[in-house]
Amino acid sequence: MNLTITKEQILNGLQAVQNVVGSRTTLPILSNVLLRAEGDRVEFTATDLDVTVACSVEAKVKKGGATTIPVRKLFGIVRELNGGEIDLEVDDKNVCSVRCGTSFYKIHGIGADEFPPLPKFKDEKKVVLTQETAKSMLGKTSFAISTDESRYVLNGVFISLKDHKMTVVATDGRRLALADEEVEISEKSQGEFIIPAKAVNELNRLLQEKGDVEIKFGENQAAFKLKDDKGFSVLVLTKLIEGNYPNYRQVIPAETKERVPLVRDEFLHALRRAEIMTSEKANSVKLTFSKNNLAITANSPEVGEARESLAVNYKGKEIAIAFNPKFLIEPLNALTEDEVFFELTDELSPGVLKINGPFLYVVMPMRLS
Repeated sequence: MNLTITKEQILNGLQAVQNVVGSRTTLPILSNVLLRAEGDRVEFTATDLDVTVACSVEAKVKKGGATTIPVRKLFGIVRELNGGEIDLEVDDKNVCSVRCGTSFYKIHGIGADEFPPLPKFKDEKKVVLTQETAKSMLGKTSFAISTDESRYVLNGVFISLKDHKMTVVATDGRRLALADEEVEISEKSQGEFIIPAKAVNELNRLLQEKGDVEIKFGENQAAFKLKDDKGFSVLVLTKLIEGNYPNYRQVIPAETKERVPLVRDEFLHALRRAEIMTSEKANSVKLTFSKNNLAITANSPEVGEARESLAVNYKGKEIAIAFNPKFLIEPLNALTEDEVFFELTDELSPGVLKINGPFLYVVMPMRLS
C-alpha cells in the first residue's frame, strides 16, 4: 500500500473513528485502525465490537491495499507533523512508514485479515433525513438516558419509525425526554429499535448541520451513514439493545392544570446559581409559583441557601414543588428556543417542560421536606 494524503484529510478520518477505541482492550487488533486504500479514497475503520465507525476521505493512492495500525500512535504522530502532505507506505510485514518533510516514522501494524469483519445488512428497512434534524432530536433527548445497568433497556435511546413520524425517547425512570419529527417512511421501513448510549454519543459528536443521514436497521443492528456536500462520509454501525422498551406514553400526563411561559435563558441561569447551594444530601431546588412570580430556593444546612425571583405570567393558586436541579438544567441546556412552557398540576404530580415545537420533557418531583 502506498499513498499520499493531506494532514487535514488524515486527521479528519482519524478523529472521526478513534473515539470508539477503548484504552483497555484485551485484543490488540481492537486498538488498531483499519486502513483500506483504493481509487482516490482511503477508508479508516475502528471498532469495539459493539460500535463500529468508518470514515472515507480523499487521498492520492499509488498502490491500493489494506492494513491495521495502532490508532493512538498514528494520530499522535500525524497531529504533531508540520507539513501539508504525508506519504504512507506499508510493506508486506504490515510495517507502516510515515514520511512528511524531514520527519520519518515506522509503525508496526497487524494484518487487515485479523480485523473483525463489518456486519452485512440483509434488511432493507431504511429512512433518510437531514443530519441537522437527527442531531437536534438526539441532542434534545440523549441526556435522559439511564446509566443504571440493571435496567439495560433504558441504557440507550428508543427510536420509533411509524406513520410518517420519527420519535426519539430517552428515560431513566425519573424523567423522560421525547422529540418527534415528520419523516418520509415507506410501509416496509416502519419499525422500532433501541440504540446504545455509546453509539448515541458518537452520533452526537459526528452529526453535522449540513448533509443527510441514511438510517438502516435490522433485527439486532443499525447503520447510520452520514454524508455532506464536500464528499466527507462517515458510517456508524451499532449493535442494538435487545428487549422491550417500557410504554413511555403512560408516563406523560394527559392534562395539567397550569401552563407557565418562561424565558429559557433566565430560568436556566437562576437554576444554575441555585444549584450551587445544593449538596449530595439536599439536592433539590424548590419552585414556588405565586401571582406573577416564581421563587426558586435551595437550602442545605452544610452549604447555605439561595433565593432567586423571576417575574412570570402566573394567575393560579400558589404551588410549591421541588426538583433535582440537574433534571431541569439539562433539558434547558439542550434547547435553543427563547421561550419554554412549564406545565404543572400540584406538588406531587410530574412537571412537564414544552416548547412551541415537537418536544416534551416529563420530570418527577422530589418530596418537600
